[in-house]
Amino acid sequence: MARNLTAQLEKKKHAQYLKRILQIMPSQMAQYDSNRMMFAFFSVSGLDMLDSLNLINETEKLSAIEWIYKLQVTDPGVRSGFQASTMLPNDTAHYQCGYLPMTYTALATLLALGDDLKRVNKKSILEGMRACQNNDGCFMAMITESESDMRFLYCACCVSAILNDWSGINKTTAIDYIVKSISYDGAMGQGPGLESHGGSTFCAVASLYLMNELHNVLNKDQIDKLRRWCLMRQTSGFQGRPGKPSDTCYSFWVGATLHMLDSGHLIDPVENREFILSTQDDSIGGFAKFYDTRADPLHTYLGLCGLSLMGEPGLLSMNAALNVSNRVYNHLKEIHKKWEND
Repeated sequence: MARNLTAQLEKKKHAQYLKRILQIMPSQMAQYDSNRMMFAFFSVSGLDMLDSLNLINETEKLSAIEWIYKLQVTDPGVRSGFQASTMLPNDTAHYQCGYLPMTYTALATLLALGDDLKRVNKKSILEGMRACQNNDGCFMAMITESESDMRFLYCACCVSAILNDWSGINKTTAIDYIVKSISYDGAMGQGPGLESHGGSTFCAVASLYLMNELHNVLNKDQIDKLRRWCLMRQTSGFQGRPGKPSDTCYSFWVGATLHMLDSGHLIDPVENREFILSTQDDSIGGFAKFYDTRADPLHTYLGLCGLSLMGEPGLLSMNAALNVSNRVYNHLKEIHKKWEND
């Protein structure tokens, strides 16, 4: 593919694409309807990153906020949190259970929509989250028959940071799990003994960052080794593992990790930008995983985030660890101040 150094971000088309996702799911994504909260996060946060939340009017914002609160489960406490969709069966308590990724994305989306989190049952969520932590320090996604890995530990840290309350996490065992997940190459896998991966490395580093423990846990040699692994992931864009092709989403996962390591300036921004923009749909908007493949909400949002980390004009700056815009993060800090004064 020929180099295109003059490609422009199709901001309006991406905004319209994300607005459509909020209104109706594409037919090819119907199988993911049970993860609707996640798609709401990608869409709302993507519009926020584009500084285009004005495309959602106040009535639509209030309606979206009410829909999210309908997903909140508060009784019994150990099953608390936010569900993924209102399409889940509601005729039996077995299905009423919080899911850590959806709890994180629900809270982040509420913040992006300007909500004050007053209706969030903090005590109940923390109780449910606490019940999801395993003896090894990692977290299950939910209390009922669930997998556990670094992704859910990260979600627990995000929820704790948003709620400004770390009582739902045993930090000592969580940190121990992260340390044991450091591979021979300096990066992190989903768990101890597993292959290093761009996504799990981000989750591990961001978790330590949110706990304010990054430089207490990792020494200079470990950080240097980790930084080198991340920088070696750039081909044109970024790959998630050695030997894999560049993928739009890793411009965020790996780029954000380097950002938290104060090393974002060491990447090649021209090559990375060129790759990301090569995956955008110039006709209807959205970003894809690779060039000449179908756009989807996840890669659209994370592609925008990757560009934001490099200071792309027209995009909001972002808080890499929480994966939200700095506008949202500043709104959260104002909420924390109010809680402290109450």
